[in-house]
Amino acid sequence: MKVLIVDDEKHVRSAIELLADWEAHGIKEVRQAADGEEAVELIAAYSPQIVLTDMRMPRKDGAELLSWLYTNKPHMKVIVISGYDNFEYVRHAVRHGGMDYILKPVKKEALNEALAKAANSWRKEEEQRQHMLQQSIEVNEMKPHFVDVLLTDLVTEQSRMDLRAQLQEEARIPPSVASCTIAVIAISQLDAELLDMFNQQQQLLFFALTNICNEVLGTSGIAFRQLNSKEDIVIIYWDQARTLKSVLGDINDGIFLSLKRRAHYGISAASSFPQHMPQAYIEASKALWKRNLLGSSRFHTLSGDRCMPKAVRLTAMEEKLRLAALSNSRDQIHDVVSECLAQVKENGYLSPEQLLQWHNEWEWMQLRWFEGEAAVMDHNEGTEELSSSSPLPLNTEGALSWERLTAMMTKRLEAASKVLTEQHVKEHHFIHDIAQYIDQHYLEDISLQNVAARFFLSREYIARKFKQEYGMTLLEYLTRIRIDKAKLLLHNPHLRIAQVAEMVGYQDEKYFSRVFKKLEGMNPGEFRKEQTLG
Repeated sequence: MKVLIVDDEKHVRSAIELLADWEAHGIKEVRQAADGEEAVELIAAYSPQIVLTDMRMPRKDGAELLSWLYTNKPHMKVIVISGYDNFEYVRHAVRHGGMDYILKPVKKEALNEALAKAANSWRKEEEQRQHMLQQSIEVNEMKPHFVDVLLTDLVTEQSRMDLRAQLQEEARIPPSVASCTIAVIAISQLDAELLDMFNQQQQLLFFALTNICNEVLGTSGIAFRQLNSKEDIVIIYWDQARTLKSVLGDINDGIFLSLKRRAHYGISAASSFPQHMPQAYIEASKALWKRNLLGSSRFHTLSGDRCMPKAVRLTAMEEKLRLAALSNSRDQIHDVVSECLAQVKENGYLSPEQLLQWHNEWEWMQLRWFEGEAAVMDHNEGTEELSSSSPLPLNTEGALSWERLTAMMTKRLEAASKVLTEQHVKEHHFIHDIAQYIDQHYLEDISLQNVAARFFLSREYIARKFKQEYGMTLLEYLTRIRIDKAKLLLHNPHLRIAQVAEMVGYQDEKYFSRVFKKLEGMNPGEFRKEQTLG
């Protein structure tokens, strides 16, 4: 359960937040607003169940907020907290759904008593709403599953037989229908809170929406669940007396009354029935997924989106995103996310389809950023978090929520930052382990293949990371150790050069001399002579 505190005095909001025993009332999220205008924005974005509001505030005051809530959010529970013992205020609060009127300074007991009353009332009413919804579904029983099968076949070209007779009998489609328009609603294009609410009962959500559609459509059309899709509700409309958009507007009003949400619709052009229904369904679905989330329309056609600008691609900002993740800085991550979204706002176009494309681009960039077996082997948990799909960042109106999109992108970059930081630390350690191994076994016949097998990593990965850490290849590092050891041994005049070569891992004296001269600019004998003279 969520609560919104509305008061123009910050210290009052903070005091209320401290005095309330939120956990005891089952309240898990508390937000604050400084006036009625800000409260309306937060209510639209977060849908709190309880609002605590002052009466006298700048811009939209408490009385105006109460009137707005009474009209737009009748299920919301309102508690008025005011410093004015004014009869008109109290009467206005009662008339517009206020449950309690608490005077300042706020007392802990009175506040918690009012919260308990509001929370219990909301829970009881929510149970009744869900029960009524469930009861309605059970009473109506929806259409038989067979009808959904027939209509799914109709729009997906899966049936080779003429469905007209069966559709007339089972789905009430008149025999005179020659042309239809199709509209599509996608469950995945509803907000995350509603989807979470029906998480374990998604069938119930489909039933509720389809019932509302069919109650409004009457004999002018039919709505059904497209069984080959996890998310589509399809509306077939054949009435010529009234426009489809007008009917969809009434459907949206019904959805709002039941679920406090608004849906968006992809709409096809009028098409021949039944032969062109599959093409019409594809057209309507495309229109819905290509709709501009930054626009105001709820009814979308492909023709309406032809002039849309090219969408912003995340991959165009890959380097900036990667550097922000590598920085492990919240400020850097915030800045690059803000820059990316500023480009979207300037571009003026972002579609649900593009948001799914962004998810794929995240996956692709992630593979590039976390390349190498070490990342794959050691960071399964982190990469799972990054690759898990999330609901679209939409609000209750089905429009884009900038705040949710910002939070999703920020969370993903922060998760990437965590993985990259841990990966860097682990890589640093295992490269030093390899170097230590070479230090201790330089006499042996060491090759990149030997090291790769010993440390269970690919040769290419070790070669790249070793060069990044030490500025030289693994073989160059081994050679440098051997020659440094040889220089120490050459100080002993009793050791022959052949013996020195063998003692540092070279069986061929001539090859040893060539390597020595390449690194030191002189052969071993010249080096010994120089050290003796010195």
